[in-house]
Amino acid sequence: MSTLEIESQSSNNNIEAATENEEHEIEVFDYAKRAQWLRAAVLGANDGLLSTASLMMGVGAVRKDSKTMILTGVAGLVAGACSMAIGELVSVYSQYDIELSQMKREKMTKHFADDLETKKKSLPNPWQAAGASAIAFAIGAVIPLLGAVFIREYMLRLVVVLVVVSLALIGFGAVGALLGGVPMLKSSSRVLLGGWLAMGITFGLTKLVARSGL
Repeated sequence: MSTLEIESQSSNNNIEAATENEEHEIEVFDYAKRAQWLRAAVLGANDGLLSTASLMMGVGAVRKDSKTMILTGVAGLVAGACSMAIGELVSVYSQYDIELSQMKREKMTKHFADDLETKKKSLPNPWQAAGASAIAFAIGAVIPLLGAVFIREYMLRLVVVLVVVSLALIGFGAVGALLGGVPMLKSSSRVLLGGWLAMGITFGLTKLVARSGL
């Protein structure tokens, strides 16, 4: 084999290796981006679950009828979903504006200028992010509502809500651990204990305020 052929084969091998490395980097980036979105969705659902359940338990500390408890949960779902959507919209729009300004500052060549519209499409969509946050929150908030809506008896309703929310917290903790690559048992236990603490504090303080006559 001549020296020219050896150099040509070596060059082809380098090109193939570079192509494979680039494809691998794109695949890793896509996976990381998907994992980030999934983790944000899990956290949003967990927020909806815990905040709505805590509201329902707090009201349940002073009002025994199911209608009041369920209406409180529905109000928490709507208010929380709107709050999450607006907060995410403002946050992602700020990120979008910053990254777009950075792209325009880096517009040094005609090739980059032609490619600017393509690069803009890769930026996060604020409205999609807002919708995803609202939906994730609502999904989590529906869980304690489903646990309470069909049960009239006061103590049984509180117990069912607590059990359903606890199972959901364990599930969300496990999914978050899987996406984050951390021990599942430790993560689920931490999320569960935090949820119990939030619901217990809300229940206790609401009952205390009601008894104080304020």
